Amino acid sequence: MITVISPAKNLDYETPAPMHSHTQPELLAHSEELIEVCRNLSPQQIGSLMKISDKLAGLNAARFSEWAQPFTIDNAKQAIFAFNGDVYTGLDASTLDDSAIEYAQQHLRILSGLYGVLKPLDLMQAYRLEMGTKLANQRGANLYQFWSTIIAEKLNEALAQSGAKELVNLASNEYFKAVDKKALNAQIITPIFKDCKNGQYKVISFYAKKARGMMARYIIENGVQNLAELKKFDCAGYYFSEEATLKANEPVFLREEQN
Repeated sequence: MITVISPAKNLDYETPAPMHSHTQPELLAHSEELIEVCRNLSPQQIGSLMKISDKLAGLNAARFSEWAQPFTIDNAKQAIFAFNGDVYTGLDASTLDDSAIEYAQQHLRILSGLYGVLKPLDLMQAYRLEMGTKLANQRGANLYQFWSTIIAEKLNEALAQSGAKELVNLASNEYFKAVDKKALNAQIITPIFKDCKNGQYKVISFYAKKARGMMARYIIENGVQNLAELKKFDCAGYYFSEEATLKANEPVFLREEQN
């Protein structure tokens, strides 16, 4: 199985990475094109485009200006340790052992508005460019048009290299929309996580994001190979529910009300 997750808005470049092993992103030539577009935007334009504060707009204008190759361990950080959001809290990558990280390097991919697709140990420099950003570029009016079939092609390479026939989508709708499903050589499995609240099971964003990270970790640590094995996921009180599952490729995992 190949698993895909979303990036995070929050980044951590202060905490040292637990290892020095690293790789280079494979789509940096495309990233450089986007950086050139972003460098032509004023902080005010960045703020308006990304709907962020003046302070964050200034920070990201500076990031675009300072972005430069080559990426090294001194000016960049491995993606799996740099992202710092709810999914990554659930993944808790810094506590994975070396063999688990090696497995993740082969079977986990991070979708990115700037980098397209990242392997866990790919170095990246700090940025903010969400996939849904309507950034006009030479290829179209937004990042979906910019990446077109490129992301699916990279995922197909990972699928072929690992011999996988299934792709587990643990990314958000915003990011998975960037994957050309028709070009993807895999069955797509999209787990759904629901928590009980006031007697009803519903998707609660904060919990669902963390659960996606926990499932990614479960897949990595257990070398999950198929849907039957995936259904055994039982972290933090979640359990697979046949009754709640309406589509075979959208398995539903439930959790009882949290105190």
